[in-house]
Amino acid sequence: MNSRTWLQSLLFLFITGSLIVAALLVLMISILYPSLPSIDALTDYHPKLPLRVYDADGGLMAEFGQERRAFVPIEQTPKVMKDAILAIEDRRFYQHNGIDTTGILRAIRNNLTGRGHEGASTITMQVAKNFFSSPDTPRNLWTKIKEALLAIKIEHAISKDKILELYLNQIYLGERAYGFATAAKTYYDKDLKQLNLAEAALLAGLPKAPSKYDPYIHPDYAINRQHEVLRDMHRYGMITDQAYDEALKAPLKFQSSRRQIQALGGEYVAEIVRASLYKRYGEKAYTSGLRVYTTINSKHQAAANTAVIQGIINFELRHGFRGTEQVLPLPGKLKASEAADLLRDFVTYNQFVPALVTQVEPNLLTLVTKRGQVLKLQDKSLLLVKNHMPPAKATPLSLKPGAVIRVYQNGEEWMVVQLPEVESGFMALNPETGQVQALIGGFSFQRNKYNHVTQGRRQPGSSFKPFIYSAALEKGYSPASVFEDAPISFTSTETGSNSSWEPRNYDEKYAGPMRLREALAQSKNTISIRLMNAIGARYAQNYLRKFGFDPKDHPAYLSTALGAGSTTVWQLTAAYATFANSGYQVHPYLIEKITDSRGKVIQAVQPGKHVSAERVIDQRNAFIITTMLQDVVRDGTARAALSLRRPDIAGKTGTTNDQFDAWFAGYHPKEVAVAWVGYDNPHNLGRGETGGRAALPIWIRYMQQTLSGQPVYQYKVPEGVLQLKVDAYTGAQISEDDAGIYEYFYEEHLPQSKPDNLPGLFDPEGEHAPEEEEPSFLERLIGEHSGNNEDRKLPANPAAKLLSPN
Repeated sequence: MNSRTWLQSLLFLFITGSLIVAALLVLMISILYPSLPSIDALTDYHPKLPLRVYDADGGLMAEFGQERRAFVPIEQTPKVMKDAILAIEDRRFYQHNGIDTTGILRAIRNNLTGRGHEGASTITMQVAKNFFSSPDTPRNLWTKIKEALLAIKIEHAISKDKILELYLNQIYLGERAYGFATAAKTYYDKDLKQLNLAEAALLAGLPKAPSKYDPYIHPDYAINRQHEVLRDMHRYGMITDQAYDEALKAPLKFQSSRRQIQALGGEYVAEIVRASLYKRYGEKAYTSGLRVYTTINSKHQAAANTAVIQGIINFELRHGFRGTEQVLPLPGKLKASEAADLLRDFVTYNQFVPALVTQVEPNLLTLVTKRGQVLKLQDKSLLLVKNHMPPAKATPLSLKPGAVIRVYQNGEEWMVVQLPEVESGFMALNPETGQVQALIGGFSFQRNKYNHVTQGRRQPGSSFKPFIYSAALEKGYSPASVFEDAPISFTSTETGSNSSWEPRNYDEKYAGPMRLREALAQSKNTISIRLMNAIGARYAQNYLRKFGFDPKDHPAYLSTALGAGSTTVWQLTAAYATFANSGYQVHPYLIEKITDSRGKVIQAVQPGKHVSAERVIDQRNAFIITTMLQDVVRDGTARAALSLRRPDIAGKTGTTNDQFDAWFAGYHPKEVAVAWVGYDNPHNLGRGETGGRAALPIWIRYMQQTLSGQPVYQYKVPEGVLQLKVDAYTGAQISEDDAGIYEYFYEEHLPQSKPDNLPGLFDPEGEHAPEEEEPSFLERLIGEHSGNNEDRKLPANPAAKLLSPN
């Protein structure tokens, strides 16, 4: 066969083969193309958008849903972000028809010649893959052909900008983030429009392998990939030489919005919102893009979380180190990255970071945190463990290399801490509107999802006394009324039970006759019991309704005067708000408004709806109780709050029987806050752990931040309140020339000018009220006895006798 015949044969074979291949391709397309899925999912795009919870300032607090995604229209996507994506993924995107044949040939050439490992998938093909191929679809030739055909179909139905928009919002970019807007929040805590060139380039490199290039896990790989993106942008004329050089040198600060959320301690708030929305919308709540705007003030929430953390840290310091969490065997030489890897199974709880001890010396502890940071701590940073380090004698609790402990960063300083056994709850609200400003349901939601603010029913202890004193004002008593501070005892016969009852003052000290103002400031239990008996337990129980308390939670027993009922932090905060706002009942709320994914308001709170239209207690009552609670701060059990240097704050400490619960409830006219400390399994908090020691410092630290810059509030004396001079011992009115003190009174309930001898409630000498008017103990206990209790004339109290102005 001559060469001419051979060439003709070869040409014939080539033409025949090409025709066969073309025919097969036509046949394949004719079979596959009609079977391609409908692209309605693209033309009518409704992505699964998570439920998002925001604070009052619009800051993200939480997201709920399988996919974290935020939809951003193409016209709102910054040019730098689009250029970075096109440079590294598909620079001929606006020239090809879905399949880039030029790109395919270039990829084949570069892969064969070793000039680089390059893919040939276009952005349109990736859209087809993301929308129509499941993660477990085999990545074979058949799949790629179907995706290529689908890309062509997409190109014929949708504009280029729309395709790019779909890609920008649908692509997975690691850390459960879908779309570049969510990725910007996840890695930088920024909006997409706030990204600079260096930051956009790093995000553009993620689609190839999100896990490999995750900057939190593999920062070196992420930076190398970012440099690839910048080189391509520079090579193809998308950025100048100067911009390229500056971007290569630009520092990157990775800061997830989730980490900021955790610093706020807002998970308990978010869970309340999530449960409420799920109850209303079911599973759709997690996919329809609902946005819930809460009343939470981010500054106040952060201050509350910091205050609770510091309160718990101080509590733990007082009770000592309980030991390491675990001791791990260490190799001879340990790199920081290796140490961090050993801690991968230890969870960070509310900024209490796991750390591995690598060296222990006198007053110097070297350790590596889970984040790979090497710390050298000494002096105050070691307060918790200083007694378990050299030169202290070795004990089972002594620190040694390999020990896993916790550290906490306060500002620039680190300190050793330990996971607490004690819990805490904190809530603050605006008494004028009912808006919850801050809510901390516990030390760590991740560790304990039980909400101690809304779910925890505990005895309020002495923090409950102001409500009994408020009830007494309406029965004609005043802050100048005098009662006997002396021990009380009830026999088993009197109580009708198998045991006697002997209520005592916390400090076991008794001062004899004492004015109610002093009694509340010093939290005298015996006087609270006597006062409750005087006004009637049933009357007091009904009166509590005015503050939003349920009577069934506070039985008509004398012990209720000492806070023996049960309440929550939420309820107690709302109740104190009635004093703060001069008499209106408050119903706290968290959700300000709900919008759909496009911002249309679905539901919004009506202004004023959460505060009663009319006063539930007399304005004069609220004013006088406030002045009495100011004295608790000035000269009572809450004197530590004087450090705030504010004469306009008021509050009351609370410590329950056997010191199971520690409280402080206090307020400024613009903000009410309650702090609680206790164990989930109620038991003694420890010697001296009263409300003033365990809970009050949390409240003080919070108010230091939130009241900073607020002008001092000037209280006005309401109409119908008179200020008169009285004898400091008897409470009787005296002339202006006599030595005494000034006190507030209802104008219709003035003090007498000359007191009789003051009897005790239970006079050992036998000086009793007439037998027929003296109720039995059981009657006193429940506030029931002969006649109508509400109308019964009170037993005479010579130091608080009600006189007519005439």
